[in-house]
Amino acid sequence: MSETVKERMPFDFESHRKNAVEQYTKKRHLYEEFAWEIENILTEAIETHGIKINVIQSRAKDEKSFGKKAMTANEQNPEEPKYKNPMSEITDLAGVRVITFFPSTVGEVGRLIQEEFEVIERVDHTATAEREQRLGYLSVHYLVRLGSDRRKLSEYKKFDGLIAEIQVRTVLQHAWAEIEHDIRYKSTSTTPQAISRRFMTLAGLLEIADREFEAIQKEDASLRANARTLIEAGRLAEVEVTPDALRSYLNVHLGSDDRISDYTYDWTTKMLRSSGFQNLGQVDECIAGLDDDKFSRIVLGGRGGQVSRFEVLLAASMGENFLKNHPWGEESWWRDIVQHWWEKLRKAGFNIGSYQPKKAD
Repeated sequence: MSETVKERMPFDFESHRKNAVEQYTKKRHLYEEFAWEIENILTEAIETHGIKINVIQSRAKDEKSFGKKAMTANEQNPEEPKYKNPMSEITDLAGVRVITFFPSTVGEVGRLIQEEFEVIERVDHTATAEREQRLGYLSVHYLVRLGSDRRKLSEYKKFDGLIAEIQVRTVLQHAWAEIEHDIRYKSTSTTPQAISRRFMTLAGLLEIADREFEAIQKEDASLRANARTLIEAGRLAEVEVTPDALRSYLNVHLGSDDRISDYTYDWTTKMLRSSGFQNLGQVDECIAGLDDDKFSRIVLGGRGGQVSRFEVLLAASMGENFLKNHPWGEESWWRDIVQHWWEKLRKAGFNIGSYQPKKAD
């Protein structure tokens, strides 16, 4: 066959796809292991640094998706493939995705990626979309390989030369990307103007929501820290009854107890609020002068846990008011238990009170 005839023959994209998929299928298990190792390394680093994320996922690209990408035409010359050597030129065969709650965490995870891996490329797709006027509220992508120190270790040698893609995005960015991918509008030039306007409005709203969630998180952390400071200073009337504030107060006044779950503090806070308690000054006034250890041993037969002792003090100080607005106040089994507590305390020479918090001005 002459060179002229060869030049005129169209490129066989289907054969190109089949050959690429055949090569990839033989090595896909290796990319699965590689993605899993990248996930493990990053997970350990995230946990070590105490960074809170939503989820981390890993995968090797499936054969169908790889074959479709291998057939992508060259933008400059559509008669030729974009990837002449798909196995080396397609860089997301091993993929890891980290989904965070807040935008600032995207940066924190990015710094860990820089520390743990050899970064070949970093692309902020949100900034790229803005420059190219494409739709999207996307993420930051990294192309990485294992660092030289790891590649020398026997368990990692098989991954030498492999590249993985790590995507880092917030929950809202992830939601956008998934929906946008499903609708499959890729550029403003191919999108109906009415749809384009709605896409961009939504992207702006999501960005505002991301920032607001982060601002709320920072304000919550500030309020918690301020509450602890006020508790230590004894300015209890200035501290709203919240699960975190209640934990801090009880740790100071009844001794810390690491066995108590967050759920227990949440539940106890709801019980206090339903009984009219608005601030810790009222809580402190209610149980002032009562010996939690002594009362617990009388009522429970031993030194109960922190919250159990606190509950006994409330029952002793509030009397019927304790049952009146308690979530279990109408349950006969719970009323029997509390009344049994009162009987034991009376026999030991203690009076049952009738404390009821006054409504704050």
